Amino acid sequence: MIRHHWQTGRSARTGIVADSHRALRGPYTGLGTVLRLLVPQAGEDRPELVRHHLTEILSAAPELRGRIDAAPETLTSLAVPEERTRIYPANRTRRLAHGATEFLIRYAGTTPLEITFARVDQADPTDQEFLAILLRRADPGRVHVTVETDGTGLLPELAAALDRYAERLPDGPAPAGGDDRDADQLLRAYVEADGTSTDPAERAAYERADPQLRRALHDARAAALRERDEYSLELGAIPWHLEHGSDPAGAGADALYEAARHCGAMGYYHAVIDYGTRGRALVDPDTQMRLFWLLSTRASSAMVVLGRTTEAEPTYLDLRSRYSDPELQMSTGYALAMLYTRFHPDAIKDHHLARGYINNSIAIASLLPDLEKRAFHSVFQNNGLALIEMRLGRVPAALRLVDEGLRRLDQELPGDKHRLHRSVLVHNRGKAYLALGRLAEALADLSKVIELDPNYADYYFDRADARRRLGDITGAIADCDTAISLSPPFYELYYNRADLRAELGDSAGAISDFGYVVELEPDQLDARVNVISLLLDEGAPQRARGYVEEGLELHPDEPRLLHLRGLLALADGQPGAARESFDRALAADPALVAALASRATLAFDSGDPDTAVRDLTAALDVEPDNPDLLYNRGFVHEAARRWAAAEQDYTRALELPGADRDELLERQARCRTELIGTGGPALEPIPAGQSGPATR
Repeated sequence: MIRHHWQTGRSARTGIVADSHRALRGPYTGLGTVLRLLVPQAGEDRPELVRHHLTEILSAAPELRGRIDAAPETLTSLAVPEERTRIYPANRTRRLAHGATEFLIRYAGTTPLEITFARVDQADPTDQEFLAILLRRADPGRVHVTVETDGTGLLPELAAALDRYAERLPDGPAPAGGDDRDADQLLRAYVEADGTSTDPAERAAYERADPQLRRALHDARAAALRERDEYSLELGAIPWHLEHGSDPAGAGADALYEAARHCGAMGYYHAVIDYGTRGRALVDPDTQMRLFWLLSTRASSAMVVLGRTTEAEPTYLDLRSRYSDPELQMSTGYALAMLYTRFHPDAIKDHHLARGYINNSIAIASLLPDLEKRAFHSVFQNNGLALIEMRLGRVPAALRLVDEGLRRLDQELPGDKHRLHRSVLVHNRGKAYLALGRLAEALADLSKVIELDPNYADYYFDRADARRRLGDITGAIADCDTAISLSPPFYELYYNRADLRAELGDSAGAISDFGYVVELEPDQLDARVNVISLLLDEGAPQRARGYVEEGLELHPDEPRLLHLRGLLALADGQPGAARESFDRALAADPALVAALASRATLAFDSGDPDTAVRDLTAALDVEPDNPDLLYNRGFVHEAARRWAAAEQDYTRALELPGADRDELLERQARCRTELIGTGGPALEPIPAGQSGPATR
């Protein structure tokens, strides 16, 4: 069987070779190299394939913009930096990675690919995440991947993917001995390696060289790279050279800030932390206050998005202690408020402390001398207060603040200014209406925000939720379809559409969507359980079996999967294996109702009504108002001629919504006939082998 390859050192390379060292081009250095080689020709031969993957292609290889059509713009992508108030979630890179993987898989459907990704241990987390997904999803017979590493620096997901999907090859040959280059050649080789050289001789020559010469070489190399007009170089080699050139605190820090700004806008947060930290170390906090502030907060904001909130907080506190600038105090106060109300771990959240920070920022905003800035920042800060009110359960107060903000923007700022923030406010108001159950108003606001920003997929995702709650399942599915067409793949969209399709009775569509969720993210247990259950309902146990076994490889003690394996064993006529699986499921989760009900059925069919009643009683302890469980226990009691207990269960079940009233009334009457002895026909005991309880 063909497998992907993993080699320490240099492999026998064939096909495309992509040096993935992040110092060259920053995020997606490796993937971008592959796309720059493939996409121009693919755009001519298969333009529909390129159009379908524009977002991920241009995100990883921005220099292709202009050579292929532009991706759909959103208000987020169009906003100037000072008006940008929305950031992408950390998992956006995962969506891009899945989209890029599917591009390569579809491309290789007609043209098989061999790709070597070199120096992957030095790759940015975006490339490592992409490679982990590519190794898992790509058939090595069509897209054969070789990963070269030095054995260190791999993210856990990529290390696990290499262990599972790649064959470990013998180490590559050691570099040839002997080096007859002189000191100048070694120095220039080090510089022209763009920060990637690991050659000790090159490094030594660089360190011995005259500092002024080194700086001049860095300046010259940066200028030469800029002449190539390839934007991704501005995310790797160019900032590195300027950082070590003749003006590190000026040109170097500016280049790092620009790289941080771009990557923050794209959602490449690990790179933002790197650029911001490096830039902060270059500038003088006393004479370059604004640049020091912006580099610092770029890095700290990226930490927050990645969940590293306790690392981020000291940066905000440091800035507040250094400077009295009103806008800095206002913005860092907002950031601290969001930490304590939204981002910090629950154990250290403090909504009242957050209110204190935001109220201070609101006060500062109200005193800003520039009228336009005062209006915008007052609205922005009050929107932060609205978020805090939401988390305190004061939804009407939050709604009032958002309403007031929208009115103020309309009254005091021109209609073409701050369009992104207007859309964010309308969206927030729609979410507040949803929280209050005011669904028609929520739908109106979510429709309005889509008019303002029609290419932002998440808004359709939210409107689908509103439509579903209003009972418009068809409209909700249409919104999911639109969101899917606008975005690289993310599993939540397909999961929600699968639920909606199941609700409409479209089992085939639901199975397809749930199955795709599992393909995207095998750890999504709910989707896996749902697709297995639907396949069993549709009489496709063999298709279900693959999902069960793969899931148990990943999660050997997952109770729901063990229960489903037991159902498959029952379908195969293996009651012993089924009982073992049910027992293991209940050992892991004694309150798993489905497993209790299934084990009760197995006990009843085996002639053990007492055990069946015990399991059904345990299930009813968890779900006391479940009419099907009451029916099932009544059925077992009736089979054992315990008429009073059976009649009591049937009567209780009749009081509950969702009960099968006709069947229950008929069985209740039979039991009462036996109890009162009115001369009605005596019921024969139900044979122990007649399955009944788990059929409901």
